Amino acid sequence: MDSLVYILLLAAVIIIALSVFFSFVPVMLWISALASGVRIGIITLVAMRLRRVIPSRIVNPMIKATKAGLNITINQLESHFLAGGNVDRVVNALIAAHRANIHLEFERAAAIDLAGRDVLQAVQMSVNPRVIETPVVSAVAKNGIEVKVIARVTVRANIDRLVGGAGEETIIARVGEGIVTTVGSSESHKDVLENPDKISRTVLGKGLDAGTAFEILSIDIADVDVGKNIGAHLQTEQAEADKRIAQAKAEERRAMAVAQEQEMKARVIEMKAKVVEAESEVPQAMAEALRDGKLGVMDYMNLKNIDADTQMRSSLGKMSGGPKEGEE
Repeated sequence: MDSLVYILLLAAVIIIALSVFFSFVPVMLWISALASGVRIGIITLVAMRLRRVIPSRIVNPMIKATKAGLNITINQLESHFLAGGNVDRVVNALIAAHRANIHLEFERAAAIDLAGRDVLQAVQMSVNPRVIETPVVSAVAKNGIEVKVIARVTVRANIDRLVGGAGEETIIARVGEGIVTTVGSSESHKDVLENPDKISRTVLGKGLDAGTAFEILSIDIADVDVGKNIGAHLQTEQAEADKRIAQAKAEERRAMAVAQEQEMKARVIEMKAKVVEAESEVPQAMAEALRDGKLGVMDYMNLKNIDADTQMRSSLGKMSGGPKEGEE
């Protein structure tokens, strides 16, 4: 009975030890690599475990690369994995480039992958160009008519400029700028409608793919529509603005005239006040002249008679309504 328990315990320990060994040492992966012609030691796989590298993420892409005839080492794949790259995607891109007869080295593919770009998609775009459709670009010809243009840009990925090159947004912005320039330099919107290929020729001649990760193959005008009469609209707004300016200036002149009128009235009132003040001093001056003998009694009486005669004539004039028009 004791020997049976001992045997069972020994079997359990052996099973546990083998489970731990095979979980830590990827023997089946090592066998698959050897069967595929990949020379890799079992110690190298154990060292990957110690470096926190998943062996299957390295060995399986290595098997694909070896079967495709690529010259890649385990150290290159492991260093790219430790740098945070996608090893499987890089190997697939290298295989696709090799099949398409596109020169692409591992270091270049790894740099593109670490830069955040999809290197496999870039290789596929090099083989199969992509069509980018611009949004509606609104431009105005010299006659003031708005023209709305939609263009389709056929681009091919330029692998040599994927690192540091501008993306699709730059291509779309430059094409839109070229469309606006071409339409704006046209004398009439009819010229654009009659020759839409003029836009394509002008835009292609500007070298818009410089500094980008793409190579422009062609630019095709998908749609051209006539929009609003921007020139007439601007002229209407300008006329309305001129009208408001003229009204403001007229209001300013009216306010100045009212102010001048008020100022004149104030001056007239001031002058009347001075006249009343001067008239109030006349009796005192006459009394003083009489006392000093500078004015005689007869002179004073004559002055009174003249004043009475003037008042009588004024009263008669008011009663008769004054001389009529045309009469003296």
